[in-house]
Amino acid sequence: MIGIVDYGSGNISAIANIYKHLRIPCLVSGNPDELAGADRFILPGVGAFDTVMNDLGKLGIIDMLNEEVIGKGKMAMGICVGMQILANSSEEGEGNGLGWVPGRVRRIDASRLNRAPKLPHMGWNSITPADGQPIFTDVDAERGFYFLHSFYFDPDSSSDIISTVNYGGELACGVRRKNVFGFQFHPEKSHGNGLAIFKNFAEI
Repeated sequence: MIGIVDYGSGNISAIANIYKHLRIPCLVSGNPDELAGADRFILPGVGAFDTVMNDLGKLGIIDMLNEEVIGKGKMAMGICVGMQILANSSEEGEGNGLGWVPGRVRRIDASRLNRAPKLPHMGWNSITPADGQPIFTDVDAERGFYFLHSFYFDPDSSSDIISTVNYGGELACGVRRKNVFGFQFHPEKSHGNGLAIFKNFAEI
């Protein structure tokens, strides 16, 4: 069972519909007691770093996630801002993130971009995936994924980076630390490649 964390942010219905199409059971909920029974979790996210963390805290979901993901080793995947809150902190906000993947979220340096519009990074872009990552099975890296962001995850350890995107330089757009994944792009808006990511996450 995939637990899709509903804290009022992200393309939740689109993700649920993808799993329905794949015939993989999923649960959409903002109730920590209900979510605790899931085998793995997805943290969607659209919005600001602090807002997402505050919303999770108000629902009592953070403690549950820490117990299930860090304590019990269940799989988790963050998408867009859901990826960014995996970090310790962000230049966008003042509060702490979950800290599951050590690092900091930074604003893309617009001075390094040579085309307009510069920010946000919006639209389709190819990625460079790391070798030996089953999450990218059946993914066409050249076709890429859909992006919409002005901030990116800068992990403390380069070994946690599993994919990069070139936008004013190489930026991490995929991270993994043990059982925790994060992606800056929107797989739910990325057609066949996104479908592959969701399917692979359910089967790893």
